[in-house]
Amino acid sequence: MMADDKIEAIIKEIAAKHGIAVGRDDPILILQTINEKLMQDSEAAQQVILNSFKEELEDIAHRWGDDAKNKAERTLNAALLASREEMMKVMQEGAKVAAETVRREVEAGISKIAAPIRESKRVAFMNMAAAIMTVFAAGLVLWASL
Repeated sequence: MMADDKIEAIIKEIAAKHGIAVGRDDPILILQTINEKLMQDSEAAQQVILNSFKEELEDIAHRWGDDAKNKAERTLNAALLASREEMMKVMQEGAKVAAETVRREVEAGISKIAAPIRESKRVAFMNMAAAIMTVFAAGLVLWASL
Protein backbone atom coordinates (compact mmCIF):
# COMPACT_ATOMS: atom_id res chain seq x y z
CA MET A 1 0.00 0.00 0.00
CA MET A 2 2.85 2.32 0.75
CA ALA A 3 4.20 2.11 -2.81
CA ASP A 4 0.70 2.69 -4.25
CA ASP A 5 0.32 5.80 -2.10
CA LYS A 6 3.66 7.11 -3.37
CA ILE A 7 2.72 6.50 -6.99
CA GLU A 8 -0.62 8.24 -6.47
CA ALA A 9 1.16 11.17 -4.86
CA ILE A 10 3.56 11.42 -7.81
CA ILE A 11 0.70 11.27 -10.32
CA LYS A 12 -1.09 14.08 -8.45
CA GLU A 13 2.09 16.18 -8.21
CA ILE A 14 2.77 15.84 -11.96
CA ALA A 15 -0.81 16.81 -12.74
CA ALA A 16 -0.69 19.81 -10.37
CA LYS A 17 2.66 21.16 -11.53
CA HIS A 18 2.61 20.38 -15.21
CA GLY A 19 -1.05 19.95 -16.00
CA ILE A 20 -0.46 16.52 -17.53
CA ALA A 21 -2.32 13.37 -16.62
CA VAL A 22 -0.16 10.25 -16.48
CA GLY A 23 -1.26 6.63 -15.96
CA ARG A 24 0.25 3.90 -13.84
CA ASP A 25 1.91 2.33 -16.88
CA ASP A 26 3.51 5.60 -18.01
CA PRO A 27 7.29 5.33 -18.73
CA ILE A 28 7.93 8.33 -16.46
CA LEU A 29 6.51 6.45 -13.48
CA ILE A 30 8.49 3.39 -14.43
CA LEU A 31 11.65 5.53 -14.49
CA GLN A 32 10.64 7.01 -11.14
CA THR A 33 10.24 3.51 -9.67
CA ILE A 34 13.59 2.38 -11.10
CA ASN A 35 15.25 5.54 -9.82
CA GLU A 36 13.75 5.01 -6.34
CA LYS A 37 14.94 1.38 -6.30
CA LEU A 38 18.44 2.44 -7.36
CA MET A 39 18.51 5.06 -4.62
CA GLN A 40 17.44 2.49 -2.01
CA ASP A 41 20.12 0.07 -3.22
CA SER A 42 22.68 2.89 -3.18
CA GLU A 43 21.64 3.89 0.34
CA ALA A 44 21.98 0.29 1.55
CA ALA A 45 25.42 -0.04 -0.09
CA GLN A 46 26.54 3.26 1.42
CA GLN A 47 25.31 2.16 4.84
CA VAL A 48 27.40 -1.03 4.54
CA ILE A 49 30.43 1.07 3.54
CA LEU A 50 29.81 3.48 6.44
CA ASN A 51 29.51 0.62 8.92
CA SER A 52 32.74 -0.89 7.62
CA PHE A 53 34.45 2.51 7.83
CA LYS A 54 33.13 2.98 11.37
CA GLU A 55 34.51 -0.42 12.42
CA GLU A 56 37.83 0.42 10.81
CA LEU A 57 37.99 3.77 12.63
CA GLU A 58 37.13 2.09 15.93
CA ASP A 59 39.85 -0.48 15.32
CA ILE A 60 42.38 2.25 14.53
CA ALA A 61 41.33 4.23 17.61
CA HIS A 62 41.69 1.09 19.73
CA ARG A 63 45.17 0.41 18.31
CA TRP A 64 46.18 4.04 18.89
CA GLY A 65 44.94 3.76 22.46
CA ASP A 66 46.96 0.58 22.97
CA ASP A 67 50.03 2.17 21.39
CA ALA A 68 49.66 5.26 23.57
CA LYS A 69 49.22 3.07 26.65
CA ASN A 70 52.30 0.99 25.77
CA LYS A 71 54.38 4.10 25.13
CA ALA A 72 53.19 5.66 28.38
CA GLU A 73 54.08 2.46 30.28
CA ARG A 74 57.53 2.35 28.68
CA THR A 75 58.09 6.02 29.49
CA LEU A 76 56.91 5.53 33.06
CA ASN A 77 59.09 2.44 33.50
CA ALA A 78 62.12 4.29 32.12
CA ALA A 79 61.43 7.23 34.44
CA LEU A 80 61.04 4.88 37.41
CA LEU A 81 64.27 3.08 36.54
CA ALA A 82 66.15 6.36 36.17
CA SER A 83 64.65 7.61 39.43
CA ARG A 84 65.58 4.39 41.21
CA GLU A 85 69.14 4.56 39.88
CA GLU A 86 69.45 8.20 40.88
CA MET A 87 68.03 7.43 44.32
CA MET A 88 70.54 4.61 44.77
CA LYS A 89 73.36 6.92 43.70
CA VAL A 90 72.23 9.59 46.17
CA MET A 91 71.87 6.98 48.92
CA GLN A 92 75.38 5.67 48.25
CA GLU A 93 76.79 9.20 48.32
CA GLY A 94 74.87 9.88 51.53
CA ALA A 95 76.21 6.67 53.07
CA LYS A 96 79.76 7.65 52.09
CA VAL A 97 79.34 11.09 53.61
CA ALA A 98 77.82 9.60 56.78
CA ALA A 99 80.63 7.04 57.06
CA GLU A 100 83.26 9.75 56.55
CA THR A 101 81.58 11.92 59.20
CA VAL A 102 81.47 9.02 61.66
CA ARG A 103 85.12 8.20 60.93
CA ARG A 104 86.18 11.81 61.58
CA GLU A 105 84.14 11.94 64.79
CA VAL A 106 85.67 8.67 66.01
CA GLU A 107 89.15 9.89 65.14
CA ALA A 108 88.46 13.17 66.93
CA GLY A 109 87.20 11.26 69.97
CA ILE A 110 90.21 8.97 69.93
CA SER A 111 92.60 11.89 69.63
CA LYS A 112 90.86 13.53 72.62
CA ILE A 113 91.28 10.45 74.81
CA ALA A 114 94.74 9.44 73.48
CA ALA A 115 96.60 11.96 75.63
CA PRO A 116 94.80 10.96 78.87
CA ILE A 117 95.44 7.28 78.06
CA ARG A 118 99.18 8.00 77.57
CA GLU A 119 99.18 9.92 80.84
CA SER A 120 97.40 7.03 82.56
CA LYS A 121 100.05 4.61 81.22
CA ARG A 122 102.84 6.86 82.50
CA VAL A 123 101.19 7.08 85.94
CA ALA A 124 100.68 3.28 85.94
CA PHE A 125 104.36 2.71 85.14
CA MET A 126 105.37 5.16 87.89
CA ASN A 127 103.06 3.35 90.34
CA MET A 128 104.61 0.02 89.34
CA ALA A 129 108.06 1.47 89.78
CA ALA A 130 107.05 2.83 93.21
CA ALA A 131 105.54 -0.53 94.15
CA ILE A 132 108.69 -2.35 93.08
CA MET A 133 110.80 0.07 95.09
CA THR A 134 108.49 -0.41 98.10
CA VAL A 135 108.75 -4.18 97.81
CA PHE A 136 112.53 -3.89 97.46
CA ALA A 137 112.69 -1.57 100.50
CA ALA A 138 110.47 -3.91 102.48
CA GLY A 139 112.73 -6.77 101.47
CA LEU A 140 115.78 -4.82 102.63
CA VAL A 141 114.10 -4.00 105.92
CA LEU A 142 113.20 -7.63 106.38
CA TRP A 143 116.70 -8.79 105.52
CA ALA A 144 118.27 -6.21 107.80
CA SER A 145 116.07 -7.23 110.70
CA LEU A 146 117.01 -10.84 110.44
